[in-house]
Amino acid sequence: MHISFLIHNAYGIGGTIRTTYNTARTLAEQHEVEVVSVFRHRNEPVFDPGSKVTLRHLVDIRKGSPTYEGSDPRYTRPARVFPKAEGRYKQYSELTDLRIGEYLAGLETDVVVGTRPGINAHIAREARRGIVRVGQEHLTLSTHSRALKKTLRGLYPRLDAVTTVTEADAHSYRRQMRLPGVRVEAVPNSVPASGIAPADGSGKWVVAAGRLAPVKRYDLLIKAFAKVVAQRPDWRLRIYGGGEERAKLRALIDRLGLYNHIYLMGPANPLDPEWAKGSIAAVTSSLESFGMTIVEAMRCGLPVVSTDCPHGPSEIIDDGVDGRLVPPGNVNEIASALLALINDDELRRRMGRAALEGSARFDPSQIAGRYEALFSDLAARGGLRGSLHRTRGALLSGVYATKDVGRLAFRKARAA
Repeated sequence: MHISFLIHNAYGIGGTIRTTYNTARTLAEQHEVEVVSVFRHRNEPVFDPGSKVTLRHLVDIRKGSPTYEGSDPRYTRPARVFPKAEGRYKQYSELTDLRIGEYLAGLETDVVVGTRPGINAHIAREARRGIVRVGQEHLTLSTHSRALKKTLRGLYPRLDAVTTVTEADAHSYRRQMRLPGVRVEAVPNSVPASGIAPADGSGKWVVAAGRLAPVKRYDLLIKAFAKVVAQRPDWRLRIYGGGEERAKLRALIDRLGLYNHIYLMGPANPLDPEWAKGSIAAVTSSLESFGMTIVEAMRCGLPVVSTDCPHGPSEIIDDGVDGRLVPPGNVNEIASALLALINDDELRRRMGRAALEGSARFDPSQIAGRYEALFSDLAARGGLRGSLHRTRGALLSGVYATKDVGRLAFRKARAA
C-alpha cells in the first residue's frame, strides 16, 4: 500500500508528531509511506521520520528560505475550507486551503490519514475518489466546541474511518456523532522501546514531563510533593517541559520553600534518558486525551502515579500493578500514592518491572499492525465512496462559507 499522513506541522514538537513518525516508520518497513506537513517552519524536523519515510511540506514559512511564502497575500487572507471552529483556524489561510486542496486532488496513494479535525474536514471534502480516507482524533470529542462538532457531524460521514486514541473516546463518537457506515475504532498512540537500560528504581527522583499548561495541574503535583518532602526530604522532583505556567509554578515552588527539592528542567529531547534517571513518574492532569508521557515513562521501567482523569490513564495503567490511579484534584491522594512507592523499595521495583512489560503493547509494531489491518479491510471494501449517506453528509455540513468555495465543494460532493 501507499499511505499518506497529512499533519499540521511535522517539524514541531508534540505527541501527535511523535506518534505519527513512530507509526509511519514502522509501516514503511512494508509499505510506501509519506508524511505531508501543511507547514514547514524550520529546516529539519525535531523527531526522526526514518530514512524510508518521505517527508514533504505544502507551505514554507521559514523566514530567509528561498521558497518562503509568509509574504504571499493569500497567506494573510482567512481560510474558507478549514473549519472556523477548529482551534488552529487562525494559522490557516486561503493559501493553505489552496495547497491542501491541490495535494488532495492529485493524491495517488491508497490511504490518506488526517491527524486533526480541520485536516480531516479537508480530506472529507476534497480527497479524490478511490482513496481510503481516515480521520484521526488525537484530542477528545468532549473538548471540541458545539460548532465544531456540528461541522464534523456533517463531514465525517464522508470518511471511511475515524480513529481515536482511547476506547472511551471511541464510545463517545459512536454514541454522539451518528456516523452511519463509518468505522470508529480506538487505536492508541505508539511509543517505541527506549533503547537504553531501564530505571532500576534506586534513584531518589520523581519525574514529570509535559507542557507547563493549566490542564497538566503541576500546581497540584508541587503541593503534593511538599507533603512528600515533609516525610522524605531525601527525594527530589524534576519537571520537564516549557510553557505559560512556568513563572507561576516557579513562584509556588519558592513560596513553599521547595527550591532545593523541585526543579523546572525546561524541555528535553529525547526524554528517555531523563525518565531512566528517575524511579517514579507522576501525572496530575485534569484531562489527558491519551497520555504519551505515561507510556514513555513505563517503557523506561517507571511505575506511574497518575490522576484517573478522562480519558487515557485508566486505559494504560493497571492500578496497583504497574502504577497508581488517584482521584483528580486530590493533593493528599497524590502525595499518599507517591509515598507508598517511595517508602517501599520492593513494591516500587516490582511495579517498575510490570510497567516495562505491560507497556510493550504500545510498541509501534503492535500499533502499526492494527492500522495495517484497518487500512487493508477498508481498501478491500472499496471505501464505499459515493454512497448516499456520504453525499448527504457533505450537503448537510453547513461549511460552504462563500459562493465560490461552495460551488467547488458541491461539485466535488456530487462527483464523489
